[in-house]
Amino acid sequence: MDTPAGQEDGAVTDQTSDHPPGRQRKTKTRDREWQIERGVAIRAGFYIFGTHLFAGFVWLLFYLGEHAHK
Repeated sequence: MDTPAGQEDGAVTDQTSDHPPGRQRKTKTRDREWQIERGVAIRAGFYIFGTHLFAGFVWLLFYLGEHAHK
């Protein structure tokens, strides 16, 4: 069996996975990008919901003010 110089059969190598060294970094980067996109989407959802809630409250104030007995 062909083995690299200095390694015996069954020797443990430094590599912890079957992926090439650069492959893990790209996966971590993609995971981080996905987390950032998810955070932006959640933040946008809160802003949109909050804006509509505030607009509904203002509309309610105008509605109640219009129908108030003077």
